[in-house]
Amino acid sequence: MRDSQIEQGRAGVEFTEMPEPVILPSQSGQGTAKRAASILVDSSSGESSSEKFIIPIASQRRTLLVEFAKTGAVIYGRAFDIVKLRADIDLDDPGSVEKNLKNIVLCEVKSTKKAADEEFRGHFFSISTAELLVAQSLGESFKFVFVSTANDTYREFGLKDVFERIKKVYPTWSIQF
Repeated sequence: MRDSQIEQGRAGVEFTEMPEPVILPSQSGQGTAKRAASILVDSSSGESSSEKFIIPIASQRRTLLVEFAKTGAVIYGRAFDIVKLRADIDLDDPGSVEKNLKNIVLCEVKSTKKAADEEFRGHFFSISTAELLVAQSLGESFKFVFVSTANDTYREFGLKDVFERIKKVYPTWSIQF
């Protein structure tokens, strides 16, 4: 298998959606994650913005998965939280999505309650294998969006940008019984 095949998601391997991990209430960052998504949606609510963030509903997520899969891209349904649209696109219409794939960026939101500088230096974020595979498969159509809910700031990074900024990597296992 060539690296270019892997990068383009054309390795001939089929993937299924990963089960949702169990998160104990004391470990949950869902409040921060919801606030982060709200910051992103609000940041693009102005009339002059040609780009906007939206939180897709289940049927829109399925449409996105199907239309990207038609191009050979590998996407796990849980590997993105929010979508950035660079044009007026109806996510309920498969034809609109298919015609505008180049204007759709799937985004995985990584949030912190702590104040962050522009580069998010010194902050720890986890990235799942599924997120890495999707980022690799989609290239510029996938971004990690780091959000500080303390100062309502965010920064988008592509996979290459993330790798260039990594200071330490901590191998972990996520398990489900």
